[in-house]
Amino acid sequence: MSDWCHFLEAASLPFCICFFQHRHATVRTMRLPTLRPFLGLTTCTLLLMSPLFGSCHPAQYQAQTRTVLVEQFETHGLGFPWRNLTCPICKAIFTILDISSANEERVAHAVSEACIRLHLADEQVCRNITELFRDDFIRALQQSVLWPTEACAVLVGPSCGTFDIYAPWNITLPKVPKPPVTPPSPPKPGSPQSRVLFLTDIHWDKEYETGSAADCKEPLCCRADSGVPKWKRRGAGYWGTYSKCDLPLRTVENLLENAAKVGPWDWVYWTGDIPAHNVWSQTRNQQLTELTVISKLIHKYLGANVTVYPAVGNHESTPVNSFPPPFVHGNRSSAWLYDKMAEEWAQWLPEQALKTLRYGGFYTLEIQPGLRVVSLNMNFCARENFWLMVNSTDPANQLQWLVQVLQASEDRGEKVHIIGHIPPGLCLGSWSWNYYHIVNRYESTITGQFFGHTHLDEFQMFYDEETMTRPLGVAFIAPSATTYVNLNPGYRIYYVDGNYKNSSRLVLDHETYILNLTEANHDPKSPDNPEQDPKWSLLYRATEAYGLSSLFPSDYNTLLRTFINDDRTFQKFWYLRHKGHVSESCREACKTTMLCFLRSGRSDELDECDHLNGFAGNLARAARKTLC
Repeated sequence: MSDWCHFLEAASLPFCICFFQHRHATVRTMRLPTLRPFLGLTTCTLLLMSPLFGSCHPAQYQAQTRTVLVEQFETHGLGFPWRNLTCPICKAIFTILDISSANEERVAHAVSEACIRLHLADEQVCRNITELFRDDFIRALQQSVLWPTEACAVLVGPSCGTFDIYAPWNITLPKVPKPPVTPPSPPKPGSPQSRVLFLTDIHWDKEYETGSAADCKEPLCCRADSGVPKWKRRGAGYWGTYSKCDLPLRTVENLLENAAKVGPWDWVYWTGDIPAHNVWSQTRNQQLTELTVISKLIHKYLGANVTVYPAVGNHESTPVNSFPPPFVHGNRSSAWLYDKMAEEWAQWLPEQALKTLRYGGFYTLEIQPGLRVVSLNMNFCARENFWLMVNSTDPANQLQWLVQVLQASEDRGEKVHIIGHIPPGLCLGSWSWNYYHIVNRYESTITGQFFGHTHLDEFQMFYDEETMTRPLGVAFIAPSATTYVNLNPGYRIYYVDGNYKNSSRLVLDHETYILNLTEANHDPKSPDNPEQDPKWSLLYRATEAYGLSSLFPSDYNTLLRTFINDDRTFQKFWYLRHKGHVSESCREACKTTMLCFLRSGRSDELDECDHLNGFAGNLARAARKTLC
């Protein structure tokens, strides 16, 4: 009998009969008569652990095997060892376990043991994260219908089944005809511009400790419990570390202090992810405390006269990525989080915005006459949000609400900026398709889309749906404040067509500032000591770096063509994408992968590019597997 069968028996999962052939397993199972609550051990494990052991970065694919893709994808993070899971084993394990209330303890034990035996993490991390996720996760699964072929199609690939639990759905657009499209033109010289500070992915680690091990077995290092560095191993730097480490509070404060100095700001966009990546040991009280501390620090350093427009990140909740739609009430709802956000952000947002924030984590308001911001809760589009297994059809009616907001803005002649955490090209297919459709319909109204989440300096394109050739929108993806993984701390400044009559409100340029950790952690006068007043420096200005006159969608489309034909320019982008700290160039298959990602503002476009280039679905699956 196989090790898997022994393991399943040890986990009190009966009736496992396994037959193994050379290289591939043939598995026969017999199990419970109950059909609805099928949930396999491995499915629990993968869905619980995927937020913890994914990666912030799209894969660098080389077209030999699926294993190579995953190995390359895991170079920047801790990925699940997918090669341990075959299709027959997945279906067998999925079928032999039900999740009735009587079996919850057994499920939790089995998940924890699977995590340990598959070496997903340290034993204590496995046990902690299982305990943290178990109640909410099992409640969501008890309300969903998940079949073996559907789950294994996600986990193993399309050769193992089909996945349609997130069934296609459509929002309803008004019957008002789309206005004629006028291509944007640059503003007249001397026209006003708005300077907008953009902050994202701060990931403050309260347990960061200078000198602790920067290389450790846990998913997050540089912490008090990471131990001391072994011989010739790195220790955590004073201002931050090039490793799988987040930021100490002093670096967050230093960033905000520097941002205040290079102001003034017309307003600030802040797209979430406050807590660190220790997702296996977080509590609601800790999450709320960190929300309060960072909100107050932003207000302290940027001043009472600067309005901040926040968005909800996927790390704000605990368990991470757990954002029940509003139909979930009581203690399992997100009220504990949204109410605190409303309390802390009342200094920036009016009551009507706070009302929808409390309801579903999204809102809209007027920034200036003629310009409106919409802050979306992108957790309602995230595959990692297990509550969407209950019902993924336009959670909280957020996209239908967005249509109403955009139509009203079109009627009033307003321009709209959309902010959110997760880029739409990384969302669930139906959500992404509907969002893309909305952007197409309201292309003359939506003049800016601003996201974070990947921790990298990227963008994703939007094209007209009829030909998929005319560029009509850009989703800007800004680099993170945190160093996670192997990055310099950074922030972004957007220059937007300003506050005057008939302003396009489009992004004209942007700048990225970084803290060079190599310099900041070693004072030239005393190399063993950090600089006491480190210098944040301009890494690049987009128009100057790429030789562009503006940053309109047509300019980015031209830039994509340049990337294809001029490898030197693409390698510059690759360097800037990593905030000036990258060890390898990106060529051939890696470059193709990256160009697919940049062109794919809609998730099915990522799939199509994936298959056209012979990646067999692995690129798209890996690109969406995010930890950030």
